[in-house]
Amino acid sequence: MTNPFAGRTASLQGPATDIQPVTPDDSADLPNVALALYVENGGTVSIVTVKGESRAIELPDFAILPVGVRRVAATGTTASGIHAMVL
Repeated sequence: MTNPFAGRTASLQGPATDIQPVTPDDSADLPNVALALYVENGGTVSIVTVKGESRAIELPDFAILPVGVRRVAATGTTASGIHAMVL
C-alpha cells in the first residue's frame, strides 16, 4: 500500500493524522491539542480554545468545528460523539 503521509511533515493546515474520542472533563485538558472537533450528535459544546478562552458553541449533527481546542468541558456540553482531530 502506498502511504501518502510517508516523508511528509505534519502541518497545522491539515489534514489531521488521527482522530481521538473525547470525554468532556471540567478540569483536564485533552491529551493532545485538537486541530478541530468532529461532533456526531449535535448540541452545545463547551470548550477552552488553544488561546485559553472559554466558549460555548451550538453545533448540528455531524459538524466539524475548525478551531484549536485544548479542553472540552463537561459542564454545558450537551453534544455527544465528540472526536478530536489531531496531528
